[in-house]
Amino acid sequence: MTGETEGVAENILVTGGAGFIGSHIVDTLIAAGYSVAVVDNLHTGKRENLNPAAHFYEVDIRETDVLGDVFEAEKPAAVVHEAALADVRASLREPVTYAAVNVIGTINLLEAARAVGTVRKFLFASTGGAIYGDPAELPASESCPTRPLDPYGASKLAGEGFIATYRHNYGLEFCVLRYANVYGPRQDPDGEAGVVAIFTGAMLRGRPVTINGDGLQQRDFVYVGDVARANLLALEDRAERYAGGPAIYNIGAGVPTDVNALFRELARLTGYPQFERHGAAKPGEVRRTYLDAAKARRELGWEAEVPLAEGLARTVAFFRERMI
Repeated sequence: MTGETEGVAENILVTGGAGFIGSHIVDTLIAAGYSVAVVDNLHTGKRENLNPAAHFYEVDIRETDVLGDVFEAEKPAAVVHEAALADVRASLREPVTYAAVNVIGTINLLEAARAVGTVRKFLFASTGGAIYGDPAELPASESCPTRPLDPYGASKLAGEGFIATYRHNYGLEFCVLRYANVYGPRQDPDGEAGVVAIFTGAMLRGRPVTINGDGLQQRDFVYVGDVARANLLALEDRAERYAGGPAIYNIGAGVPTDVNALFRELARLTGYPQFERHGAAKPGEVRRTYLDAAKARRELGWEAEVPLAEGLARTVAFFRERMI
């Protein structure tokens, strides 16, 4: 079995494992044979997302003493760190809170991993959508200058920097996955949601949908199941990657899609009868961003497999079933 070492399943700790992306990663790891412990404060995560085979700890990653107890109890072989605040606009209103959760919380996990001494690898969910700002090149590769335009992107870049210092000083192997715009089942249309969940929820409820600005802003949409598989491949990659540069990978489909086109496809899938409505553009919004994931394909054997049309159909079906 994939997750077994000499007949004993490796124990993996997943932060944010009751959340949208984290819960899919937990399911994928358990299906691959790993034993999984979940740390989540249920701020945006949901109990119904939890895999019953996982050990669950309702813990905030800012609680250092409790985190240490969890690590001592579980003695994980690896950490998959998905817990974060991830709303760009909220980060502009609450930069201190975003730094406390996304930066200090990450350091707390690194310290707990260092102290327990069992962690062989630290996987970090970063952002390919916000870390490059308005990308200097398109599609943006990992060598593209990092110049985030908001505290959320800045907090993720800071997290990447701290993780690298733990490898340099303590030998903790790591892998950073810079996600594009992740969408799919379990995303909350009323919480820290992306545009797919927001539009889908509103359309199925028959509510007005407003497109910010002219709708020609382009994004790279990647299906959550593909993202979960990227984490599994990164976890199982045992190659020494650091001689040729840090183990940082873009995880995206590499296909630019504008918001107007997304609206039209979701309207078709949901049977939404209303026309497009456009509101004011959001200040500071990135105009065009999509990712070059060639490095992940070359080194991890990963590429996006679920086309956008299929992923949107799966997402709409999920929300429709929950709303009936």
